[in-house]
Amino acid sequence: MSNKVYSDARSALEGVAEDGMTVMAGGFGLCGIPETLILALRDSGAKDLTVISNNAGVDDWGLGLLLQTKQIRKMISSYVGENKTFEEQYLSGELELEFNPQGTLAERIRAGGAGIPGFYTKTGVGTLIAEGKEEREFGGERYILETGLVADLSIVRAWKGDREGNLVFRKTARNFNPMMATAGRICVAEVEELVETGDLDPDHIHTPGIYVDRIVEAAQEKRIEQRTVRSRGDAATQGGTGGKAA
Repeated sequence: MSNKVYSDARSALEGVAEDGMTVMAGGFGLCGIPETLILALRDSGAKDLTVISNNAGVDDWGLGLLLQTKQIRKMISSYVGENKTFEEQYLSGELELEFNPQGTLAERIRAGGAGIPGFYTKTGVGTLIAEGKEEREFGGERYILETGLVADLSIVRAWKGDREGNLVFRKTARNFNPMMATAGRICVAEVEELVETGDLDPDHIHTPGIYVDRIVEAAQEKRIEQRTVRSRGDAATQGGTGGKAA
């Protein structure tokens, strides 16, 4: 039985992180992002990276750290509006961007993991998204061809994982992580809790260990992307709650 467990994120990326590679990074906003592995990737010094991710983190966390050090050459993303560094590098021509509708991005990744080279979708027909792409008609409707995505390396974060690499994700952290685990030639997972093989209920496993090559226990630092609050006085005046917040 091979040992997939590594003592830390740095060693988990040894012999894997290299210049010019394509990296998939899971999560949604700052939820479920492989923050420990992103830090290790930054410290590896690998540059000219193409990164596939729903978003680009924020200025001082997540993929924003790799933008700060200018290790990312190109982003394939859906939403990048929370990152000022991204905006500056893109507008100055330092950073290449391939925009995707969010559902299209998710399906491109799923298709890549399933060995599907391409698929047709109505999303983006008649817009800038369709420029340069093959178009066909099915049932009287126009569709454009999108290609599947694969990466040299997928980095994902799970709630629990066992020593064989079986993973369980929790709530919003399940966005993009499971499909990215299947679409990387090498998948490295960080987990909040590492358990013994056999401790996970097979019916609760989201990603089978066959897709995961290396696993490491993650550091525990969860940040809030946008802290939005209201005063107690505001809460008391809304909804007729008798002075109690809803």
